[in-house]
Amino acid sequence: MRPITSLFFSLGLSLSTLACAGDGASADDPAGWRELASIAGGPRQEHGVVAHDGKVYVIAGAGGDGLNTGRVEIYDPRADAWSEAAPLPVALNHPNVAALNGKIYLLGGMIGDFPWTAVGDVFEYDPGTDAWTELAPMPAGTERGSAAVGAHGTTIYLAGGLRSLSQAFQDTVPGFTSYDVETGEWETLPDLPEPRDHVGGAVVGSTFYVLGGRANGQENVKDTVFAYDLSARTWSTRARMPTARGGVAAAVDGEKIYVIGGEGNPADSQGVFDDNEVYDAATDAWEVLAPMRTPRHGTGAVAIDATIYVPGGGTQQGFGLTDVTEAFEP
Repeated sequence: MRPITSLFFSLGLSLSTLACAGDGASADDPAGWRELASIAGGPRQEHGVVAHDGKVYVIAGAGGDGLNTGRVEIYDPRADAWSEAAPLPVALNHPNVAALNGKIYLLGGMIGDFPWTAVGDVFEYDPGTDAWTELAPMPAGTERGSAAVGAHGTTIYLAGGLRSLSQAFQDTVPGFTSYDVETGEWETLPDLPEPRDHVGGAVVGSTFYVLGGRANGQENVKDTVFAYDLSARTWSTRARMPTARGGVAAAVDGEKIYVIGGEGNPADSQGVFDDNEVYDAATDAWEVLAPMRTPRHGTGAVAIDATIYVPGGGTQQGFGLTDVTEAFEP
């Protein structure tokens, strides 16, 4: 398999962005941001991030050697320290992950040497036994990575995503499906109003939000917010994001959704955003907050005890893996 690092050069990128913690940050942190212990296993990008039992899980993605990985690492905010969990049985990037009812689920992703193709592998992780169990795969034709993910009740929702990605073509889809973790059944739901990938997903109350993202290319970034009423089973639009971005990280705290970082920034030499904006679902309004201390994309974010954690990501458009881990306290 050709390492992903070889892709850096084919895209005109540099390996100098394999940064250690704190690289590119100013001496004075933006308000609310602080640096944490770096990812112990090294740089990671295009991975999944979930929270369980007060800890942050970093799942799969592109590892520091530039290859797809199944590695799973856990950050403990109380100790500011990392530990290792059982790896996934497969190595992949752009996984769709969710934590629900005491378990962690992976529902598809992308595999292979670049260009990447989607797979429908489904796995369940039990933190109590530190073991992954393979479940029945996603229905044929719905395989994708880089979807918006949300969870409610016993159901995980996947909206949009990528079926394939190469330098010449990116196959963004509008598909919307759900998976019931108790019954193991999938359901096809009404498509997104428009295709999206590298997009933020979040559930507040009984509404699933799909925020920003892109469609068929890194530069085709979006500021849209689509909202799906889980009871009425219909889509609507909400107030647009202040900044159109793809490759964003999204985290929910109460009725607020934080949308952090991203790529496709023509005003930045690295093509990456440091933007940190919060959406209030109760008022349908956005607020601009202090920017990230290390601009990144291709990561995820979670909220634990009113603090937002953002581990790893890419420090330039395309690839530029980093092990930087930072927290934001609103």
